[in-house]
Amino acid sequence: MLARVLAALALLVLAWAVPAQGPARAALWLAPYAVAGWDVLWRAARNIVRGQVFDENFLMAVATVGAFGCGEYPEGAAVMLFYQVGELFQSVAVGRSRRSISRLMDIRPDYAHLLRDGQTVRVDPEEAAVGDVILVRPGEKIPLDGVVLNGAAALDTAALTGESMPWQAGPGDEVLSGCVDLSGVLEIRVTRPYGQSTVARILELVESAAEKKAKAERFITRFARYYTPAVVGAALALFLLPTLLLALLPELPAWLAGTVWSDWLHRGLVFLVVSCPCALVISIPLSFFGGIGGAARQGILVKGGNCLEALARTGVVVFDKTGTLTQGDFQVTRVCPAEGVGEEDLLALAALAERHSGHPIAQSLKQAWKGEGTEVPVTGVEERPGLGVTALVDGRRVAVGGRKLMGSEGVACPPCEEAGTAVHVAADGTYLGFLLLEDAPKPSAAAAVAELKRRGVRTVMLTGDRPAVGEAAARRLGLDEVHAGLLPAGKVDRVEQLLKETPAGRTLAFVGDGVNDAPVLARADVGIAMGAMGSDAAIEAADVVLMDDDPAKVVRAMDLSRRCLRIVRENIVFSLGVKGAVLVLSAAGVTGMWAAVFADVGVMVLAILNAGRMLRK
Repeated sequence: MLARVLAALALLVLAWAVPAQGPARAALWLAPYAVAGWDVLWRAARNIVRGQVFDENFLMAVATVGAFGCGEYPEGAAVMLFYQVGELFQSVAVGRSRRSISRLMDIRPDYAHLLRDGQTVRVDPEEAAVGDVILVRPGEKIPLDGVVLNGAAALDTAALTGESMPWQAGPGDEVLSGCVDLSGVLEIRVTRPYGQSTVARILELVESAAEKKAKAERFITRFARYYTPAVVGAALALFLLPTLLLALLPELPAWLAGTVWSDWLHRGLVFLVVSCPCALVISIPLSFFGGIGGAARQGILVKGGNCLEALARTGVVVFDKTGTLTQGDFQVTRVCPAEGVGEEDLLALAALAERHSGHPIAQSLKQAWKGEGTEVPVTGVEERPGLGVTALVDGRRVAVGGRKLMGSEGVACPPCEEAGTAVHVAADGTYLGFLLLEDAPKPSAAAAVAELKRRGVRTVMLTGDRPAVGEAAARRLGLDEVHAGLLPAGKVDRVEQLLKETPAGRTLAFVGDGVNDAPVLARADVGIAMGAMGSDAAIEAADVVLMDDDPAKVVRAMDLSRRCLRIVRENIVFSLGVKGAVLVLSAAGVTGMWAAVFADVGVMVLAILNAGRMLRK
């Protein structure tokens, strides 16, 4: 395209420089026109045959061929050349947007080194199974999610999270596929098959993002469908009606006096050039595409332009507590057994019942207990979201969870007003005591809440914890309100109520990470999931995924979406404003083809350059 534009420009300068008349002059100007616009003419003809008449190719073909027919060779050739210059700018802008997203494609692993009988075997990542051990050397990408067994290394997580600082990983740490090993050899036990790994989920999210169009994009598509035939009809009327009046009226009105039919043909052609909707049809989707690509570079995966648009209008942000605003890294601070029960026995029963759970509280209980006696049989494990866990431990029915679980098991549970999360334990219908756990807020949580409030956003926290625990966390973080003691169904009901209270024209965003958050994420106007360690169900239900679980990214995502919508509005107002003004002036004969070139190509280039701002950090 660049070569064609430069060649057409050289031929255009030559045609201007060489004095010629008649057929020779037409041939001189036809050369740059043909080099610049042969593909536009071909697409216009092909679309007419297929019944797809009214598009920008048709408008440009009719306008420029008409200009040549009227003997206005310089205008016809220049309009086509500048149209292709605009197309060149468009391809450069789209290429930049695609590259910003294609960088994410680089995280796709090409192979995995599988350890078998002390030997390494190079296999496709999809061939590795859960439980296999893989070897990752410095400079290689981690192909699958897993837990480090041996070794230590600095990991580059920039492709996943947008953060430039390496992260140190060692034995026992969970690592994500797509990270790059910078320094050491790691032996990693695979915890997820490739199809469910972080890298596979990211690629699936990014590849499907373009399918979900924003309202502005859908409006522009419909607008162009009706707008193009309307302006073709208007251009024909602008030419035919005055021409008929010139032929039929014996006495001409003032606005027709001194004109001939060719003047009105010229005005009609100028009208066609001006009315070409390229600036809107190209720049609006490009703005959303750039927004999705720019967000992805910062570790924020947006599942479509519609999600970006809804996020920009957020008026209420509702947070889950554990793992979202807090680190989810609970520590057992007190063991409070009932009379006649030993502290170690209470902790052992709780840890054994939670042995197969991946919940942060379960992990903390297992860490607090040293793991002695793990040969005790544990069967019949039932994890009940928002309540706790029940299991048969050495033949005893053990229930571990909150007060509501104890109530459902028919166990009398004494009140606990101490700060922290109380995990109650019962066996065979007898209350055995409780364990007190505390969860520290994430370092950026308070600042993120403060930034949201500064932007006029109402902040709410929903949690299954006791009111005392939830209120203490809300005070520490500066949230506007908190609702505690909620089960998953209760969270959905509370979000339904908050949706009714949300001002018209504003949206509600819910931020969560757990399995029990999936229904609320799906119900909210915008669901935002923590992607690094969040559950598959939460990520699937969400509209936006934060790859590094940082609450501050909620503010960044909102700012980015608002910037995108602002650029879209600027392009719409600017494009329609300039085109409307030049359309009126061209119909009145005040402006000619060169003003039409600016109103079409110039406006398109400026709108594309404006849309390209979305790619800047």
